Amino acid sequence: MLRFFTLMMFLFPAVSYGQDSDLGNWLIYLGNKKINNKVNWHNEAQYRNYNAVGDLEQLLLRTGIGYNLTENNNNVLLGYGYILSQNYIPGSDDKVDINEHRIFQQFITRQSIGIVKVQHRYRFEQRFIEDNFRLRFRYFLALNIPLNNKEMSDGTYYLSSYNEIFINDDGNRFDRNRLYGGLGYKLNKYVRFELGYMNQFLANGSRDQINIIAFVNL
Repeated sequence: MLRFFTLMMFLFPAVSYGQDSDLGNWLIYLGNKKINNKVNWHNEAQYRNYNAVGDLEQLLLRTGIGYNLTENNNNVLLGYGYILSQNYIPGSDDKVDINEHRIFQQFITRQSIGIVKVQHRYRFEQRFIEDNFRLRFRYFLALNIPLNNKEMSDGTYYLSSYNEIFINDDGNRFDRNRLYGGLGYKLNKYVRFELGYMNQFLANGSRDQINIIAFVNL
């Protein structure tokens, strides 16, 4: 695990250029609490920066209650999210705050193909952005491949990748597409970490982010 965090420290200077390099940094916590064999509580916080840290782009807080249709492999969830975005005013160093309240429903299904762990997530969002209301559909496909063990057991290093596409209900149907690749480390059955790079393709351009992620399952 020490080697994993050493790698993180080497990569941190790469995000220090801020807006000049259009490379930002996302600090992400993803938590899941098992209430019983059927019900789980999802909790999540993301601190997204235009640069390494300190220039807030977006604060995202999300929570929800899920229900396992089958043990560990198929889960439906109803959730709520609060999102504070700080957008730069074009041609200025000033920002404007945008508040969003979001209700969402999702279905996650998991499977294994050899040693590869596959996850599909389908999410439907109802977005209340200031005085506007919008709908959005998201499809997420993720792969995890263990490197030093055949299974995702304690002490396993793994490769992680995903692609997620966002589709709006009206206007410009294509919202964005996120493509991610990273290196992960599973500390134990409760905690794992990832360090990765994500390119976010937008309707009018693209942005790059370094992602540092902690997963906590209790």
